[in-house]
Amino acid sequence: MRKTRDYDAELRALSDKAKSIKAKKIEQLGLLVTATGADALDLDTLAGALLAAVESADAGEKEALRSRGAAFFQGRGRKAGRRSGGNGESGNQTGAGEAQG
Repeated sequence: MRKTRDYDAELRALSDKAKSIKAKKIEQLGLLVTATGADALDLDTLAGALLAAVESADAGEKEALRSRGAAFFQGRGRKAGRRSGGNGESGNQTGAGEAQG
């Protein structure tokens, strides 16, 4: 005889996992803001800068922003001198792409 599935329990588990992933993403975004020094900006300025980046239709501008961000994570960014280690690629600085998955 087959065991019956508890769909409610499965849905609760999926919901809990989704909440956990969302909380982790928010935490990573906060760490990113702090790591880049953007926490020194007032909220209106930071929101305006992010909105300008999102609304930009210019592919060249987006590529320039992307390469600047990649350089930051490779250790050539603003706080590269504070890191201990050779290339600045630590396990907890993965990049924004993984946070959205």
